[in-house]
Amino acid sequence: MKQLIAPLAGLLLAGGLFAGEFDLSGLPAYQPQQPVTGVIRNYGFAFGGLLKVWEEGFRKYHPDVTFADTLPTSDAAFPALVTGVTDLAPDGGEPAITELLSFFEVYGYHATDVVVASGTYDVEGRSPGIVVYVHPDNPLTQLTLAQLDGIFGAERNGALRGFKWDLKAARGAEKNIRTWGQLGLTGEWADQPIQTYGHAPSGTTRFFQLRVLRNSDKWNPNYRGYVETGSKMIDDDDRVEQRGGVQFMLREELLKNKYGIAWTVVPQASRVPGPKPIALAAEEGGPSVVPTKATFQDRSYPLVRNLYFYLNRKPGTAVDPKLREFLRYILSREGQEAIVVNGNYLPLPATLAAVQRARLD
Repeated sequence: MKQLIAPLAGLLLAGGLFAGEFDLSGLPAYQPQQPVTGVIRNYGFAFGGLLKVWEEGFRKYHPDVTFADTLPTSDAAFPALVTGVTDLAPDGGEPAITELLSFFEVYGYHATDVVVASGTYDVEGRSPGIVVYVHPDNPLTQLTLAQLDGIFGAERNGALRGFKWDLKAARGAEKNIRTWGQLGLTGEWADQPIQTYGHAPSGTTRFFQLRVLRNSDKWNPNYRGYVETGSKMIDDDDRVEQRGGVQFMLREELLKNKYGIAWTVVPQASRVPGPKPIALAAEEGGPSVVPTKATFQDRSYPLVRNLYFYLNRKPGTAVDPKLREFLRYILSREGQEAIVVNGNYLPLPATLAAVQRARLD
């Protein structure tokens, strides 16, 4: 009997009868709009095996489509798109300025991005979103993204919007937040300086800069950066103690300095009991949302990452029919249910999936 349970659950899920802890009823079932044939080239990231699952599901509707996949890493996605050796560039993160520039300089317009899934809440290496932590004695319970900018960032005369220098992103030193009293804490906390911690340069850091610092690279001067414990970014001489790792930072810095604040990802923080997560609001006066798997999936929590397909679509032209059908399948109920079965990422809420489908028209 036990051998039948998991396959049966998968069949029921794939059939759209239920989606476990996620309600996917608002997503439309996939309906082909036209028959398509040919080869779809994918170059970039395998999405933890999810791409192959999508391909197999799609071929049940379009058996005359085949796939030619080269899937070393997300870092290969944009170069492949720029050089024309792929149709789709699956990528687990946001492009760097050099990637944006290289595509624009070759083609004279921007690559089209389609969000196909949400990054994970708690699975290592699967584009986890960002959570902010304080010492357990800290009375603070919530922050806005603007306050995070004031805490972790610095005054700036502009910031990047894509690869354009956006003067509207400027802000002065008066918006710096350097003491806990500026956040409303009183008593012993009021005059204490805030010590900031986070990640060293990485894709996760690029996302924090994009979403919190308006894509600025100006940080609080006391910011201390660490890399993910156990990752390839740990220096060879630091393999034993991993003092440059995030888990060391949480254990030996944040938990020993009650005036500190850190941002990191749940897969790292979950291995260090004690730090207190903070609820975040996207804007002043908006709801403060506690980070959970559910609030990551419904996107009410503001620091959830995206998984993308990038494609080369000249403005004013239609998407290649076979690519459009494949992406429509991924953004359908069947495609999003496959994410739940795979277990590495989170499915999109119906409203966001609808926005992404509209980008294909």
